[in-house]
Amino acid sequence: MTAATLSQPSTVPVQFTPRPARGAPATLTTACSSCHLKELCLPCGMSGPTVDRLDGLRFARRRVKAGQPLYRAGDAFQFIYAVRSGTFRSSLAAADGREQVSGFSIAGELLGLDGLAQGRHASTATALEDAEICAIPYDHLMELSTGSPDLQKAVGRLMSREIVREHGLMLLLGSMNAEERLAAFLLNVSQRMKVRGWSPSEFHLRMSRAEIGSYLGMKLETVSRTFSAFVQQGLLEVDKRHIRILDLERLARTVESRVH
Repeated sequence: MTAATLSQPSTVPVQFTPRPARGAPATLTTACSSCHLKELCLPCGMSGPTVDRLDGLRFARRRVKAGQPLYRAGDAFQFIYAVRSGTFRSSLAAADGREQVSGFSIAGELLGLDGLAQGRHASTATALEDAEICAIPYDHLMELSTGSPDLQKAVGRLMSREIVREHGLMLLLGSMNAEERLAAFLLNVSQRMKVRGWSPSEFHLRMSRAEIGSYLGMKLETVSRTFSAFVQQGLLEVDKRHIRILDLERLARTVESRVH
C-alpha cells in the first residue's frame, strides 16, 4: 500500500439496522412516509398507498464526516443515496489527473444514479460538511416498483432530473460568460434553498471558490473577481462563504436573456 493510498479517507461500509420489533426501543431509522424531506426526495408526488409501499424499503442511514467520500469512481453500484443533511460534491477524474467538479447535492437530493449505466460509479461523492444519508438498495427498490406504476414513474423522474441537471451544466459552460455563470449558480442555490423553506437571499456556501470554479469552468481568480464585481454592483454582500443577495431580480436579469 502506497503513502498516497494511506492518505486517502476511506469510505465506510453501509450497515443495515433491522427494523425494531413492536414495542422495542427506536433505532436510527426513518420511514419515507414520515420523513421531513419526503416532498423533495423519492416519495415526491406519490399517493398514500405508494408511499406506504416505500415504507417497506430496507435501507440504512449513515453519517459521513466532512471530507470523507460516500463512494468513489469505480466502486460497484449498489445503492441510491438520499441526502438527509449536509452537502456533497460530485467529481470526475479528468484525463490529465485533475479533479473536475460535476455537481453539488444538498438535503432532499439523490446521489449515485451515475452507477446505473455500467454497474459502477462514474464519479466520486465527497461530503463537504458532516452529513447524513439514506442508502437505498437499488435492487430492492426495483422489486418494490414491480406492479406499482407510481413508483416506477418516481424512479423515472429521478433519472430525468439528473439529465436536466446535466443539460443545465452544458448551458452554463457552453454559452455564458463569467458573470452569467456565477449568477446562474447563485440563483440555482437560492431556488434550492427556497424550496426547502430556507432563506433564498442569505445562505452559507459549503463549497470553496476553487470548487465553484471547477464546476463552472472558471479559474479561481475569475470566480473571486466576479464575486467582487457583484459586490461593487450592489448585488451581493459577501463575507467569506456567507452570501447575502441584495437584489434577486437584478441578479436574475444577468442571465435572463441567455436562458430564454
